[in-house]
Amino acid sequence: MTATLGPEQLFQYYRFSLYNSPFTAHDEGCAIDLYPETGAPSPVAGEVIETKTVTAPSKPYAAEHDHLILIDTGEYVARTLHVDPAVEAGDEVEVGDSLGTLVRAGFFAPWVPNHIHLGFRTHDANPYRASGSLPVTANVELTGVEWDGTGTVTDAGETWARLDAPVHPAPGEQFAGIESGGGVLDGGFPHYDGGGVLAGGTEATLAGQSVGTLADRTVEWDDCTVLANGTPITGVALFCAQDNIGAKLVGRDLSLSAGESVDVTVEKS
Repeated sequence: MTATLGPEQLFQYYRFSLYNSPFTAHDEGCAIDLYPETGAPSPVAGEVIETKTVTAPSKPYAAEHDHLILIDTGEYVARTLHVDPAVEAGDEVEVGDSLGTLVRAGFFAPWVPNHIHLGFRTHDANPYRASGSLPVTANVELTGVEWDGTGTVTDAGETWARLDAPVHPAPGEQFAGIESGGGVLDGGFPHYDGGGVLAGGTEATLAGQSVGTLADRTVEWDDCTVLANGTPITGVALFCAQDNIGAKLVGRDLSLSAGESVDVTVEKS
C-alpha cells in the first residue's frame, strides 16, 4: 500500500524530499518533507482529528516545542509536523488551506530550511509513533540532470553553500534533481543513514561515481567522505526542486563563500 501525492499537492512547494532526513519516519521513503515559499499550505484535504504539542530536542537555533496535526483524508490519516496549528479538531481543510505557521524545530539540522513533514497511516495504525507510515510516491514528472562535481558558490551560510551547478532545465515548470542512474538522487549523502533514487533510476551515483547499493528505490550509502576542494565536509543535501537544483553542500563551520569555485569529490573508505 502506497500513498500518492500529485501535481496539485506538490507544486505548492518549491522543493520536496523523501529521504533527506535522519529520522526513522523517512526510512524507505515513508514520509515526505515539503518546502513552501510562504505560509504552511496543507498538502491534503480532510477533517482535522487532533493537534498535539510535543517537546523538541534542545537546539540554540530552534523552538522548544513542535506540533503534530492529524488529518483524516478519508483514505488515510495524514500526519504533519513542524507547523504551529491555526486549525483544531473538527475543522475541514482543503489542499492549499493554511494549517498555521511553520516552526523551526529542534529536530532540524542547522542547514535545514523550514518545511512541513508529512506521512500517512492506515486508520487502524497508531498515529503517534515516529515509524510505521506508508511509503509515499511523488506522482510528478522528475528530471535528472547530470553533475560533474564542480560549480561556483552562489550563496552560503555558516553551515551550507549552494553551487550554480547543475542547472535546472525548466524552473517553475517541473521538478528536477541531480541525476543518478537515469533517475534522481534524494537524501543526505553520506551524513544520513541512507537515501533514495527516484524516477526509476537503476543505480546510486553522484558526480559519476557509485555511492551506494540500491534496493527498489532505497539506497544504503557506501562508507564515503565528501570533500570540497580537498577539505572534508559533512556532505551533500539532495532534493527534488522546481526552482534551483544547484548542489547544496553542508557542514558545521563550512568555510565557502560566494564566488568561490568548488570541486566536489568522493573518497571511499
